[in-house]
Amino acid sequence: MVIGLTGGIGSGKSTVVNMFSEFENIAIYIADDEAKKLMNTSAKIKTQLITEFGKEVYINNELNRPYLASIVFNNKEKLANLNAIVHPVVNTHLQNFIKENSNKDYILYENAILFENGSDSFCDKIITVTAPENVRINRVIKRDNSTIEDVKNRIKNQWSETKKTLQSNYLIENLTLTNSKEQVLKIHNSLTKKRS
Repeated sequence: MVIGLTGGIGSGKSTVVNMFSEFENIAIYIADDEAKKLMNTSAKIKTQLITEFGKEVYINNELNRPYLASIVFNNKEKLANLNAIVHPVVNTHLQNFIKENSNKDYILYENAILFENGSDSFCDKIITVTAPENVRINRVIKRDNSTIEDVKNRIKNQWSETKKTLQSNYLIENLTLTNSKEQVLKIHNSLTKKRS
């Protein structure tokens, strides 16, 4: 069983994933982390990125993140091109991960753009992590030293929380750690049919 976990920027997905990681017999796949690794290791991705964005996209065989970000963050077409290069390789990698972990109670698949890139189609159930927009903006500013404008632009590139929550099986309102932990335990017990 594959359980998708998503949420807007600054909603606290990583915090919630860490809470799930305390459970035994589940496997966790973090799409963003795997994509970053694959962008440095996959010959297919490297070739396509160089063709699309120029050879400056790699420095000493390592992805030049600031350069790539400066191109895609304010250009929807370039962002779509990047996603079209990276996502098919990540999806194949995920399918292999699912096969390798078929003995687990479930696989938690964390992806910030789960709905946006159609990855929800191979999830059995979906959890969306939410928090009020002002809280999310403040978290991201603190975490990334971003400006309010930067964060709002990134939020604009993602589906609204309302749209995500309407297509989700579970919601975690991530405001306090204690409350989030209780919600995580309840969902885990529901997924594994345990009584809390």
